[in-house]
Amino acid sequence: MPAAASELNVSAMQDGTSVNQVLIRKQERRLYLMSGEDVVRSYRIGLGDNPTGHKLFEGDERTPEGQYTLDWRNSNSDYYKSIHVSYPNQQDRALAEAWGLDPGGSIMIHGLPNDAGDLAFAFVGLDWTDGCIAVSNEEMDEIWQLVADGTPIKILP
Repeated sequence: MPAAASELNVSAMQDGTSVNQVLIRKQERRLYLMSGEDVVRSYRIGLGDNPTGHKLFEGDERTPEGQYTLDWRNSNSDYYKSIHVSYPNQQDRALAEAWGLDPGGSIMIHGLPNDAGDLAFAFVGLDWTDGCIAVSNEEMDEIWQLVADGTPIKILP
């Protein structure tokens, strides 16, 4: 039986395999790094405090759903490293504007708060962000290394 993706170490990918998509399954609370149709890594994630449904406006604490791009990164963010999701897209803006609302932005994949310290364990398995996708700091180091800017990200309910 092959090892589950979360059991593989980074060196298992050094055969030229590259990540060409990130897939989020919100209901499963999983982030998958994909190479073609193959899952090469899997991580447990935390989402926004109000995780059900697509993000509609700034402050709703939802994680968006749809097709986006991981377009830039910040090594000095308020959280342990962060990679930006290209939300809002044109459709997201139009939807929010139809309601007279700001769609928000700054949706990221990131690690724990920089000041988590000894309380880092308390974040595991919880939905605690304002709409971002959170992983452990160790997992963020792997994602940072394996995922290039410009990689597509698909976020499913």
